Amino acid sequence: MKFLKIFEIVKAVKAIDYNSGHRFEEISKVTFDSRLVEPNTLFVPLVGGRTDGHDYVDKAISNGATAVLWSRNVEEAPKDICVIQVDDTLQAFQDLAHYYRQLIGPKVVGITGSNGKTTTKDMLASVLATTYKVHKTEGNYNNAIGLPQTIMDMPEETDVLVLEMGMSDFGEIERLSEIAAPDIAIITIIGESHIEFLGSRAGIAKAKDEIILGMTDQGVLVYPENEPLIRENLPQKPVVQLKTFGSSSSADLYSTEITLHKRETTFKTSASDLTFTIPVLGAYNVQNALSVIVVARLLNVLFEDIKDGLASFKLTKNRNQWLVGPNGSNILDDAYNASPTSMGAILDSFQETNLEQKHPKANTRDLVVVLGDMRELGANSKAYHEAMAAHIEERLIRHVYLYGVEMAALYDVLKQSWPENKISYFKDDQAALVNALNAELKGTDDVLVKSSLGTGLINVIKSICNLDETSL
Repeated sequence: MKFLKIFEIVKAVKAIDYNSGHRFEEISKVTFDSRLVEPNTLFVPLVGGRTDGHDYVDKAISNGATAVLWSRNVEEAPKDICVIQVDDTLQAFQDLAHYYRQLIGPKVVGITGSNGKTTTKDMLASVLATTYKVHKTEGNYNNAIGLPQTIMDMPEETDVLVLEMGMSDFGEIERLSEIAAPDIAIITIIGESHIEFLGSRAGIAKAKDEIILGMTDQGVLVYPENEPLIRENLPQKPVVQLKTFGSSSSADLYSTEITLHKRETTFKTSASDLTFTIPVLGAYNVQNALSVIVVARLLNVLFEDIKDGLASFKLTKNRNQWLVGPNGSNILDDAYNASPTSMGAILDSFQETNLEQKHPKANTRDLVVVLGDMRELGANSKAYHEAMAAHIEERLIRHVYLYGVEMAALYDVLKQSWPENKISYFKDDQAALVNALNAELKGTDDVLVKSSLGTGLINVIKSICNLDETSL
């Protein structure tokens, strides 16, 4: 990050008080993790439900911290370091991130949506990096703590900042947008994630639409043309321009000639004669790529560079990632997140690659599906899980393994028409599931694993693929 003087930080965080004798000292790093503190660091002690970062200030000082934010009683503050007194350390952290975003002045692209945020972020960063110096959200740093940390980690020479924005309730995206002040925003899709808290898909759309509230004047919102709930629930901000993407000619940019393969997908668009390739499965990922193309063109990236960036982008782990499983089987790991929309879409694409009548060079391996619970679906969770039966064709699937309390609903539907030896259900016994997969998977199997993160199927993948804790 660019060096900041203490007096700049004091002004940005609206400090109550500070040790003014330190006002010209410089900070080159800001972190809320005392383990990452080094000389010239500002340590931010965040207060959570179970922990209070103030308890780690001594550790931060011993690691070389130059200054600390402080919201406890001033009499308790350390004496031999610059202490910046604030009412709320998280609010101060966010205010400092907003100041730093304005100071560096990159173009900012904010990305939200029920599904596809991380994939779209990874695609966009790869495409823009063909032309600009790009900084992006890493890992799961897409919330009220992670987003300001991402901004504070931004190098001084950054041209474009790509920020993923997650949420689970109303007001959260609005706050992230206020911090980041996006010039361009993408809403990937309105699905069912967090419907337990937001009540309906309209409620979800309203929460996602909050992204425009912090946007700069003449900002551009990019969203799917086939999702009227986004347009219907937009807050009043007339300076924001609207651009759409989709699969029909009514969109500003639409796809044509989509071809699915096991490890890649190709397509054309209404704006270019080029054939684009993305190294992931699924027509739904073409929609993510279209939103990326819209943004890249808004930022004057050439189509040839867009093509190169899409073809070479790397996915964040646990998203559409192929691994080697038991007995030489191929495991498609997509176990980080799941909703009815995303689970149905990947099931459809996974099976379509085996339809020889549609694909003369179709994948002819046996298909196996491992599905875990979808979380936060509220009162309709049972119906959402039952509906997955429509996305699984018995003639195409060698075996279905279901895991979790909620997946009992899908099991009850499938066992009415499927042979008993083609479906297995495990309520909560991961060890039993691991043993079954290790014993039953074959070298000719392609295996899709899809679930919400909280189900814990990532641990199953680690076990059956013999991966250590850092691999996933």
